[in-house]
Amino acid sequence: MTTYTHTLRVYYEDTDMGGIVYYANYLKFIERGRSDWVRAIGMDQNAMKDDHGIVFVVRRVEADYLAPARLDDVLTVETQLTQVKGARFTMAQKVLRGDQPLFAAMVEIAIMSLAGKPARRPAEIRALRTP
Repeated sequence: MTTYTHTLRVYYEDTDMGGIVYYANYLKFIERGRSDWVRAIGMDQNAMKDDHGIVFVVRRVEADYLAPARLDDVLTVETQLTQVKGARFTMAQKVLRGDQPLFAAMVEIAIMSLAGKPARRPAEIRALRTP
């Protein structure tokens, strides 16, 4: 599976009193990367919920903060599918400024029914191959 990229800019609202990106906002940045990845592979999360009664939920995040991002930086979020099994899949994500890694995370996603039970993977996810 290839790496999907999403570009964003750091705004004032993303920073703390020191002028650097507030740590929790990296989780928002990688969420945007995953959401755009879902769109890029042709899935509609609203349709998944409305038509099939399933949603994606974050089950686990392992995160490393490597260097600070600052106001007005242009960042790239890289998202790569690394594992697919059962009702879960895992993604490796990085936030970079140019070639410099600022944040890295492994994110495990569970596929759940609206009743909160594990659910079968959608065909679009079953068809994907991991490295």
